[in-house]
Amino acid sequence: MKQTIEKFKVVSITYRIVDERGELVEQSDVPVDYIHGVENAMFPKVEAALAGKEIGDSVEVTLLPEEGFGFPDKKLIFTDELENAPPEYRFVGAKPTFQNEHGETMEMMVTKIENDMITVDGNHPFAGQTMTFLVTVAGIRDAAEAEIGGGVPQPQGPTTLQ
Repeated sequence: MKQTIEKFKVVSITYRIVDERGELVEQSDVPVDYIHGVENAMFPKVEAALAGKEIGDSVEVTLLPEEGFGFPDKKLIFTDELENAPPEYRFVGAKPTFQNEHGETMEMMVTKIENDMITVDGNHPFAGQTMTFLVTVAGIRDAAEAEIGGGVPQPQGPTTLQ
């Protein structure tokens, strides 16, 4: 009996993400697992497109910013004097991690160095963009009760970000 994607199934997918210009910006050939029908496990529009699919099926879903990575938040962009940044983060593309007074951490990215000033941005790199997901179903199985509450452990495999 073929399994189909439905609530509380662990779904293994491979994917590619393409930007508005049609350029590949992220890809995972190593299957990534999520639990179908569990809040915040997958973008709702992608999850809806996968419902009822079987192993080997593919879907293509385009997400507007409000459906995917959101819009840039100016409160997550900070500029400071370059001399205040540790030397290992003084290049565009560096990813320093900051911690607030509650112990929560956030990875940011150095997006600009100009006139002895450094700018770091905590927004997702895809914020404000329309992105297309090309997703292929690699596996389907029943979720264990512990997974439903705590999520599925992910394998440590290569993900390509370009």
